[in-house]
Amino acid sequence: MTDTFPAPMTTLPLRPLPPAHKSSVSTLWQALRGADRSDRIYKLALTLLALALPLLTVVILGVLFVNALPALRRFGPSFLWTSTWDPVAEVYGAAPMIFGTLASSLLALLIAVPLALGVAIYISEFAPKWIRQPIAFLVELLAAIPSVVYGLWGVFVLIPFLRTWVVPPLRATLGWTPLFSGVFYGSSLLAGAIILAIMIVPYIAAVAREVLLAVPASQREAALGMGATRWEAVWTAVVPYGRAGLIGAVILGLGRALGETMAVTMVIGNRHDIGLSVLQPAYTMAAALANEFSEATTDIYLSALFEVGLILFVVTVVVNALARVLIWSVARGTAVGSRAL
Repeated sequence: MTDTFPAPMTTLPLRPLPPAHKSSVSTLWQALRGADRSDRIYKLALTLLALALPLLTVVILGVLFVNALPALRRFGPSFLWTSTWDPVAEVYGAAPMIFGTLASSLLALLIAVPLALGVAIYISEFAPKWIRQPIAFLVELLAAIPSVVYGLWGVFVLIPFLRTWVVPPLRATLGWTPLFSGVFYGSSLLAGAIILAIMIVPYIAAVAREVLLAVPASQREAALGMGATRWEAVWTAVVPYGRAGLIGAVILGLGRALGETMAVTMVIGNRHDIGLSVLQPAYTMAAALANEFSEATTDIYLSALFEVGLILFVVTVVVNALARVLIWSVARGTAVGSRAL
């Protein structure tokens, strides 16, 4: 029997790719590596757009600082604690405005935080599924109402209600304290704080709800497994886990309250004075800018208003940045939180 062996294979010569084929492969490789011209242009455009907003913030800060420089040089740090605001003598101090801004915002937080956190906890933990979205929508709808409408409502509804039903019993029971002393005329720090509280509730409630939804389900299951009720599980496991984010939501509401202008201007009274009573008129930095910018006839008057705007800008940016950092510390890396935050 004759053994047969397969015929040796013939090696075909390798032909170089045609120039057109080389070009298409190179183009595809550049596109995959992101080196295509259109990709570079698109990336550059997105980078410029991303840098535009921080640059705009820096430009606003620079404009405020340059225009406030004459007042900074003339009044120095005493501008922060001087109460005199006399355009005739050209002596300016922003202490009553700073006090009114902080007092109205903090009083608004005292009213808004319990309500907003209660709404957020109910929507995220206790409400039936079919009613969660409608309630969340109605609460967030408050943020869509123009501030001037809030101001009109405050003038024609809130102030008469306070004058008739709220202030008389407060003065009868707590009138001996400095907080509720004096005559109540209507426009007051209390009215401004209530308007602010209504306006910041949707912001605090929306962020707090997303923070609570970002808490892992294992926290709730562990508490329930230990025999806790639903309320005990929320109060001892869910809320402490998201404490930093909830504090961030509150500070975010504070930042919103600090910069509110029109509604507060219409109901706070706009009196340049420092008083302990919440029944007396007050003044805020935003209200001062809205009321007096058109009346500034001298350079130093205008520069003093720019310094007020610079103080308000710095305080608001710092407060909002702190709130965002606290919220990120809870929602970072979670699916629910990352979509909303």
